[in-house]
Amino acid sequence: MGRVMLTETVFRDAHQSLLATRMRTRDMLPIAEQMDQVGFFSLEVWGGATFDSCIRYLNEDPWERLRALKKAMPNTPMQMLLRGQNLVGYRHYADDLVDRFVKRAAENGVDIFRIFDAVNDIRNMERSIKAAKKMDKHVQAGISYTISPVHSNEQFAQFAVQLAELGCDSICIKDMGGLITPKNAYDLIRAIKKEVNLPVNLHTHCTSGMAQMSYFHGCQAGVDILDTAMSPLSGGSSQPATESLVAALKGTPYDTGLDLELLTEIKRYFERIMEIYAPVFNAIASRVDTNVLVYQIPGGMLSNLVSQLNEQKAMDKYEEVLAEVPKVRKDLGYPPLVTPTSQIVTTQAVLNVVTGDRYKMVPKEVKDYVKGLYGKSPAMIDPKVRIKVLCDEDAVTVRPADLLPPEYEEAKKAVDALGLAKKEEDYLTYALYPQVALKFLKGAATEESLVKKDMASDLGASLKAEPLALNVEIDGEAYLVKVAPAGMTIQEAQPKAPTDGVTVPMQGVVIRYKVKKGDRVAKGDPVAVLEAMKMEQNILANKDGKIREIYVKEGTTVAPGDVLISIE
Repeated sequence: MGRVMLTETVFRDAHQSLLATRMRTRDMLPIAEQMDQVGFFSLEVWGGATFDSCIRYLNEDPWERLRALKKAMPNTPMQMLLRGQNLVGYRHYADDLVDRFVKRAAENGVDIFRIFDAVNDIRNMERSIKAAKKMDKHVQAGISYTISPVHSNEQFAQFAVQLAELGCDSICIKDMGGLITPKNAYDLIRAIKKEVNLPVNLHTHCTSGMAQMSYFHGCQAGVDILDTAMSPLSGGSSQPATESLVAALKGTPYDTGLDLELLTEIKRYFERIMEIYAPVFNAIASRVDTNVLVYQIPGGMLSNLVSQLNEQKAMDKYEEVLAEVPKVRKDLGYPPLVTPTSQIVTTQAVLNVVTGDRYKMVPKEVKDYVKGLYGKSPAMIDPKVRIKVLCDEDAVTVRPADLLPPEYEEAKKAVDALGLAKKEEDYLTYALYPQVALKFLKGAATEESLVKKDMASDLGASLKAEPLALNVEIDGEAYLVKVAPAGMTIQEAQPKAPTDGVTVPMQGVVIRYKVKKGDRVAKGDPVAVLEAMKMEQNILANKDGKIREIYVKEGTTVAPGDVLISIE
């Protein structure tokens, strides 16, 4: 036991938890030099949702962010969160992509790779661990912490042994839900320390209100590193406050040795930053929510659930969905709730409640999970659910990535054909997020406005001859609003569609059609793919016949009941 080191999360997890991952690089750089003087064990600056958010909302190159921060903070190790075989996306990527991505991340500035897998399937972590070790980088292996009838401290400690055998440099207890009690924090750290001679990092969130107590018990158990966030971006579904912990441990055997006066100067900067980001500050995610102890839904996931139910005009079903989440989690073999399993479980719970028929609608990702394409579930999946989801398909037992052919060269060809690549990283960006990356690489992406002063001009530029669908939040309630060009009603601007056509059950974006005008289909055939709640869902034909008309363009936001296709 001795001095405790801190990993500062303000540039990644803190704003991912409270500000929907919207902090721009230009708001990080002015304070970077001072952050570099503190003496943190590491600064978490990359990975998680930051990659997606940069190209989707901020019109920023995530690779440029990494290089800029490394240049501004040369003395403090840069850390990223890597989702194992999922990298920074929501699906498994082929091994060749994993190797190249990790190599380029290391070359661009990542010193510490925190690598985890949502279901703690070590097969999904091996390739990225090996790739990071090949680059001579520090690998911090994450254990996705959860509570269930099939998880125990002993099991987690044995997992740590397996990770140590792969050559990992430290172990992180990754408690994304803020579920770890002070006693469990103490017992688990002691159990891991007994089995492996590696530094242990405890990562939690303040969602349940127990984090600070769990951190102190962790210190007593011999924890080496704790994750904290500068106070203006701490608490709620973020981490405990850095300054508070430094003050609390001062003069104890666990004293961090960090300068509280310097931290207070830095804090003033982030207070000003929070004023800028007030429009995206999530009030729900910022408060203690003891529901997490019952439902195990992390704060960020909870705010997303509220938003989705508002969009579906189903907020009256909130309590019903909350109660459905643990049932779905049990059906699916008790996966820890972290990206992407948190989205998989919650989306299925919403669909079960909104449609009124459990597992009638199953997103592609849920089917893939049940099939074993995300790895081995912690417990056996309910046989009835398995049959309902997979029908007569067999589940997969091999390492999921063994089924994936190499991806990089195909992505390279696609980008080269359009002449969009300026550097190797552009190929990787496209391979990870093809649709979003194309818009970004073409220079067609725009920076999302934090304060919607320029809404009118945005609308004027966007409106053509069709209504524009917007999500508008008023007093915390989200509404789908459709806007038509001046001089036209919504009905006039909307293509005329029959009332008995193929409709969508929930709000989402039409990603692609699987049919074209004139094609013959049978009832139940997939005709379109809808992206809702980060999941892809097939929209099925409502009868046999021929496609008469397609009414909505790909890329359009649709509301529940909107007609996509008519069949004659």
